[in-house]
Amino acid sequence: MLARAFRRKNNRLFNRRHSTVRHNSRVLVLAEHDNAALDSSTFHSVAAAAQLGSVEVLVAGHNCSDVATQASKLTGVEKVHHIDQDYYENVLAENYTDLLLDFQGKQSFNYVLTAANSFGKNVLPRFCAKLDIQPVTDIQQIVDKETFIRPIYAGDAVAKVKSTEEVKVLSIRPASFPKAEEGGSAEVVTGEAAPKNELTNFVSASLPDSDRPDLGSANIVVSGGRGLKNGDNFDLLYKLADTMGAAVGASRAAVDDGFVPKDMQIGQTGKIVAPDLYFAVAISGAIQHLAGMKDSKVIVAINTDADAPIFQVSDYGLVADLFDVVPKLTEGLKKLEK
Repeated sequence: MLARAFRRKNNRLFNRRHSTVRHNSRVLVLAEHDNAALDSSTFHSVAAAAQLGSVEVLVAGHNCSDVATQASKLTGVEKVHHIDQDYYENVLAENYTDLLLDFQGKQSFNYVLTAANSFGKNVLPRFCAKLDIQPVTDIQQIVDKETFIRPIYAGDAVAKVKSTEEVKVLSIRPASFPKAEEGGSAEVVTGEAAPKNELTNFVSASLPDSDRPDLGSANIVVSGGRGLKNGDNFDLLYKLADTMGAAVGASRAAVDDGFVPKDMQIGQTGKIVAPDLYFAVAISGAIQHLAGMKDSKVIVAINTDADAPIFQVSDYGLVADLFDVVPKLTEGLKKLEK
């Protein structure tokens, strides 16, 4: 009884404290960048954060003043915190978490928000564990300041989640929110770095070198599955993609069979995309894959199996042999360019 009374008392105290900040909530957006320019996901994060309160952006990196300036020009941003230190050049969770803990302790934000991608998945778990906070991840819609909608069961259902945490830590699906426009003029302030965490040191990064758009932010995506039979046949998709300025992805089956590298995988355990146009070539449409692309604006499916599940979600479907259709489609697009 005493324990229940204590919890009720604490809840009342929290509710009163929470109600005083509802109209004056501060949201910290963690900016993802390469020390030269903002990643497109940050534009979506800012737009989502604007639904919750006044938006401030944390830009931590090395020689990244241009990134801070770019963030200050996003509509809706009221302040940019720029922290420059060499050990923030590469995002190590240990260093970044120590910075966030120190920064949150001084600033007391009501929300900490970033994208539900590899950047967010690297940083947020450690930060939440340190503060004993339950995050709300993969948010597709913000209902109100404490209620959010997120997918469950590989996207087959959605859950409406209410968070009662005093500090709400959120990650959003970039494809589910619009991009913040440029045109703002926020103040840029210089912050202090936290001491370096000596647990880990950055050694090297091996990143793919490609002239094609980033898979997570491309307007057009051409994706292939196991039906391509081997990695060499992905050249057909590369040629098609290049005629449209598209990115190229793959199903998990194609990745597991070694056709293409893991960073091209689209699906529940890969990347989540929602381009304006998505080509699913020789992809059956397993639930795992649909979870990563079914929010695409227009879906075009090419498959020899008329009963393939992909046709149930596609806007346009072609039952045909990809080895016959894709080269003809590529040549047709090249003629249109001329």
